[in-house]
Amino acid sequence: MIVSGLLTSVSINFALCSIFFILYSVLRKQPGNYKVYAPRLLAEGRAERPSRFKIFRLLPTAGWIWNAWQPSEDDLLAYSGLDAVVFMRIIIFSLKVFSIAGFIGIFVLIPVNCSGNQLQNIDLINISNNSLEIFSISNVNNGSDSLWIHVGAVYLLTIIVCYLLFTEYRYIASKRIDYFCSLEPQPNQFTILVSNIPVPKGSTVGQSVEKFFTENHPNTYLSHVVVHRKSKMWTVTNAAKKIYRRIMNSIKSANEPQFMHYGHLEANVKKDHSREEVRAAFVSFKSRYGAAVAVHMLQANNPTQWLTEPAPEPQDVYWPFFSSTFMGRWISRLVVIVGCMLLTIVFLIPVFIVQGLTNLAQLETYFPFLQGILTMSIVSQVITGYLPNLILQVSLKIVPPIMKLLSSAQGYISISEIERSATHKVIWFTVWNVFFANVLSASAFSLIFIFLEFKDIPSKLAVSVPAQASFFIAYVMTLGWTSTSSELFRVVPFIASLITKPFVKNPDDFTVPSFPYHQDIPKILFFGLLGFTYFFLAPLIIPFLLGYFSLAYIIYRNQLLNVYAPKYESGGKFWPVVHDSTIFSLVLMQFIAFGIFTLKKLPHSTSATLPLPILTLLFNEYCRKRFLPIFMAYSTETLLKKDREDRNLPGMARFLGQLDVVYYDPALVPLTYSRSQDALHEPLIPTQLRR
Repeated sequence: MIVSGLLTSVSINFALCSIFFILYSVLRKQPGNYKVYAPRLLAEGRAERPSRFKIFRLLPTAGWIWNAWQPSEDDLLAYSGLDAVVFMRIIIFSLKVFSIAGFIGIFVLIPVNCSGNQLQNIDLINISNNSLEIFSISNVNNGSDSLWIHVGAVYLLTIIVCYLLFTEYRYIASKRIDYFCSLEPQPNQFTILVSNIPVPKGSTVGQSVEKFFTENHPNTYLSHVVVHRKSKMWTVTNAAKKIYRRIMNSIKSANEPQFMHYGHLEANVKKDHSREEVRAAFVSFKSRYGAAVAVHMLQANNPTQWLTEPAPEPQDVYWPFFSSTFMGRWISRLVVIVGCMLLTIVFLIPVFIVQGLTNLAQLETYFPFLQGILTMSIVSQVITGYLPNLILQVSLKIVPPIMKLLSSAQGYISISEIERSATHKVIWFTVWNVFFANVLSASAFSLIFIFLEFKDIPSKLAVSVPAQASFFIAYVMTLGWTSTSSELFRVVPFIASLITKPFVKNPDDFTVPSFPYHQDIPKILFFGLLGFTYFFLAPLIIPFLLGYFSLAYIIYRNQLLNVYAPKYESGGKFWPVVHDSTIFSLVLMQFIAFGIFTLKKLPHSTSATLPLPILTLLFNEYCRKRFLPIFMAYSTETLLKKDREDRNLPGMARFLGQLDVVYYDPALVPLTYSRSQDALHEPLIPTQLRR
């Protein structure tokens, strides 16, 4: 891609971002759009509808930026939970790293790169017809002492990133403990899930659970709930929910909330003898410590029986899991692995199309009838600069939902675990299909053989990565700037609201969405990978990355405060994913540095760069030993302290007495509906996500 194509992409994306900002600034103030741009505020009764028309509602304003900037981290923690804070800390961490990297790259490395004359065919007078390689390390002469500046920059960035990673890991780990200690008693803190329960002949699952835990945990065992699953119950429940909505839409009442009990429907559910007990149960204990001891101890001599794991929050339970058997879960995991591999191979098709569009000569060879059109300047600039990334963006939109669907088939018991698994899958899918496939421009089989030749990987990446700098700058603009701005404008929900508005009888009937962590965290981490790999190769990408992270900081804060409501609280468990991904990006940068310094014939470059990945991996291992256990389980010190604090709470006895009803399958709970809350049942125990 030449500079003119990149400039075209920058112009198009900047124009789209401006349009999205202006439209949002106007449309967000229209009362009819509140359920699109402020559904959470509307659901909580904090969005005031103006009584009369005012002209200022038609003028774009930037007051929302201050409203998004103003709340502190503690306010965000209290309002949206620790997961939202961790998400914003990812962006803050990226801003810190690439602000420093940008200063080094722009003011130190780019002048060094431009001072070289390795590329003799650069036309400085008509630079728009050249590639960006003049600003990259490719322009530095082979064997030049100036390359030692790049070596020093790689070392310096590694030290800075490791230091910031350590401080962030320590900070979030302490926040996780503090957040846990600040919460009111939660059902999942006292409950575990037991599966693969052996049931003797003539006995039931409930009797087996009662007998086992009474004998083996006599001092801490409290109660249990056996899991029942049957698709017929879900059908009845969903039908009841639809009936309720239709009736409530026709009812107009005053301020008093009205309750409707479907007694006959409830009776039908309870009399459905076709339901089956699943050999799994939610077992509750009298203390958090008792639950922790049970979940981390081997319960039986046969390790495949009485399997225990921490229970998720009641609203976080993924009930379809319980319809699968132990063998079914094992087979489904194999199927998911094969499915991910097939999706990765199939997705290489749009990647190859993208690569063909960036190479006009190759495109003219395959389609000679386009030669006349491709010679037009504006057409060639749009095709090489903007169209490839647009195709890639549209193709990538389907990946997170597919990965979430595949993760849901793996047997996870909670929505939060499904989304974390999907986050892993999307990250590595993006790294493989967007980075390696575009950089190496190879077929699927060629890519496999390239990675089998491990010793040649650094040299192959050293040759290929700098050549794709222009493509990835345009990628940051399209999938970074424009995509994030479209998140602010909420294109799809806005269009959907326009289409469905004439058919909606009750304008107050809407759903508050939850934040798609599995979709946005991989995007941020992949941009971080691009920043690390191009930091010393082509630093010109870093200002574009800083622009993206700045936009993301304001826009995502606005969305977390106004649009999204937390569906679950994992206690910051996404951060270990971020840490591991950042370490991978650092090691990849170091491998590429090893390869390019070798190709540049820099004396002693091998001995200079070889210690870097070793030291980085040792640092990673230390962090795993020091901080990762905090994200896996809470310490005895923390649990006992919290148990002692809550022992004398006035409502603690009532709380413990109601633990046996919180984890009922929603299909078995009496169908009590409230006009003020669209839910199948009103939980007896508050399961707050916020303080």
